[in-house]
Amino acid sequence: MTTVPVDRAAPRRPAPKRVRMMPLVALIFFSVSGGAYGIEELFSTSGPGMAILLIVVTPLIYSVPHALVVAELGTAIPEEGGYYHWVKRGLGRFWGFQQGVLQWICSFVDMAVYPVLFTSYLQSLVGAVAPGEHVLFRVGHLQFDLNWFICLAVIVVFTLLNLLGAGWVGESSVVFAVVCLLPMLILSGIGIAHLVGDGVDPVGTMTATAGQSTWNAFGAGLFIVMWNYCGWDSVSNVAGEMENPRRHLPRALAVSVVLIMVGYLLPTVASLATGPDGDAGWRSWEAGSFSAVAEQLAGPWLQWTVTLGGMFAAVAMFSALLASNSRLPLVLARDGYFPAWLAKESPRYRVPVASVVGSSAIYAVFCLSSFTNLVIFDVFLTNIGILLEVAALIALRIREPELERPYRVPGGWWSIGGIVVSLLAVCAWAAWQQYVESGTQAVTYGLAVIAGSVLLYPLLARRARRTRRTRRVPVPAQAGAEPAGVSGTSV
Repeated sequence: MTTVPVDRAAPRRPAPKRVRMMPLVALIFFSVSGGAYGIEELFSTSGPGMAILLIVVTPLIYSVPHALVVAELGTAIPEEGGYYHWVKRGLGRFWGFQQGVLQWICSFVDMAVYPVLFTSYLQSLVGAVAPGEHVLFRVGHLQFDLNWFICLAVIVVFTLLNLLGAGWVGESSVVFAVVCLLPMLILSGIGIAHLVGDGVDPVGTMTATAGQSTWNAFGAGLFIVMWNYCGWDSVSNVAGEMENPRRHLPRALAVSVVLIMVGYLLPTVASLATGPDGDAGWRSWEAGSFSAVAEQLAGPWLQWTVTLGGMFAAVAMFSALLASNSRLPLVLARDGYFPAWLAKESPRYRVPVASVVGSSAIYAVFCLSSFTNLVIFDVFLTNIGILLEVAALIALRIREPELERPYRVPGGWWSIGGIVVSLLAVCAWAAWQQYVESGTQAVTYGLAVIAGSVLLYPLLARRARRTRRTRRVPVPAQAGAEPAGVSGTSV
């Protein structure tokens, strides 16, 4: 008698938590802003009137154009790795590689800022942590002090959170958003009440100094505020973990633009109730000055509240951006450029463990004070990435007109032309302003990184071709590219 084997289905793995609509808004919020914490220097540099004008105008000439590009490409190609796939599909493998590698390298210094910022807020509360003191040991020119170990603790905690998946990072970001925005909401209410009650004109001074021209004030402030309005494409890297990205992404971007602009505008206008002079006056504002403003407006209790809000904003931004940036080594490994083990995912949460942990280890090294000044080329590389995405949008409109686009930039080619002109002008002005402030240093650093990435490509491309030849499961070739290997989720 023949025995028929029973086909026992393998146990199904639990589906990882997906990023829903509100968590998606929170992820975008922390990828771009984190609240008004850190924007204070804009007022002491450009003056209240120009600062408020820049907070309102910059989204129109920089944020909204970029968000429109992200909305179209993110819904047309909702893959893990986001903008890497957009540029690769639109411009070819070489430019896709440059986009992925350069933005990942850019994250080394960008991500190191947030644990350091958390430590500086903690220092203002407890006074026991001081940079340059309590050095525990040295390795060459690097000093490992108490500050660095606090940064390391922050990185470890939020790396563990990221190992649960982007869904959990998004859910936690909603909680962090409430914690960060509530102190600023209280400060706004108290400050605006002072403005109304005392009859203070918050924009009576247009520029920071009497001799500063309006144009110079605008240029100096624009470079500062760009830092606070960039990062709209970051969330695209976790598109493969979103719940219905083709529907939710455009809506979340629209909500986030308004939320971030209002989140900057209300607290800063309210803080002008302290006037131009004094310890909390806007002429002396720098990053972290909102704590002193809060004390002057309502006393120590609000100072502590605002400082704690800044601490949570710093770690929430690190957590959200780690979820995004750690997907870049993943997709580069899937395409064969990086070792395959970087693309391995945990069986339960489907998270690229090696990519997340490896990225965090690099960020921990860059938290050392010797590296923090490298942030000078961050805006330079970020803007190059934005312009590559715009080029990919144009290329895909021409070469793949039938590509399904659940969201299209309205207005046709006239709107796209406006986006190109606006973003090119802003990015060119930022590069010039950076040159005025720091000479050739930022450009030199940026060009050195780009040159290294260009020289690295032929070596890793050869490896990627060998890897693709040995893979058994082919993926249809993408437009403008040679036959691809296994990459992210198919569109």
